[in-house]
Amino acid sequence: MLTVENVDLFYGASQALRKVSLEVKKGEVTSLLGRNGVGKTSTLRAIVGQQPVSQGKVIWEGRDITSLSPYDRARLGIAVIPQGREIFPLLTVQENLKTGFAAIPRKDRFIPAEIFDLFPILKDMLGRRGGDLSGGQQQQLAIGRALVTRPKLLVLDEPTEGIQPSIIKDIGNVISLLRDRGDMAILLVEQYFEFARDLADRFAVMDRGEVVLTGAKKDMLESDVRKYLTV
Repeated sequence: MLTVENVDLFYGASQALRKVSLEVKKGEVTSLLGRNGVGKTSTLRAIVGQQPVSQGKVIWEGRDITSLSPYDRARLGIAVIPQGREIFPLLTVQENLKTGFAAIPRKDRFIPAEIFDLFPILKDMLGRRGGDLSGGQQQQLAIGRALVTRPKLLVLDEPTEGIQPSIIKDIGNVISLLRDRGDMAILLVEQYFEFARDLADRFAVMDRGEVVLTGAKKDMLESDVRKYLTV
């Protein structure tokens, strides 16, 4: 569904990505692992169009989308849950969910009941402001907002960051359910190795702006992966 081919990315004169290649397939979770500052978030920005690439391609369902804007990629079915969640603190939960309407046709502009099945707490808090929610509740809201767009690719950037263990487990269960539906590809960026390992079908490990290990979960040697995650 998604192929990243030999992508280079710069911030000014500083090179953040070097020949990064990655595949994300429908019905699978691909875990992108690595320490802070190795290029994971830059890879996501290249995929969703938030940062232009200087070399390489981003291919979506056989189409080169490297030059498309972020909103055009969103309309194609690419949704991102950013690190830090980035919900609107002064909008209600319901209003936050409705911001996802911008990327979809008018006929689809309603909140699917599935979102409240996955995150019942959101239904109970529809009238509360996003800024009044706990960190874990805000993370559930951010995922719900992305699901409003009916994505074909769900990109999650460090969803466990600053979240209490009980909600980490809930989020892991939701990711598994979405994967098992078989109609969505999921790219999970994580430093929390056990969480990513347990969910992954495939993995890629980054170091210093490059992908240094990649493969199927069944072929993963934990010792090889962990050496790129320890400080």
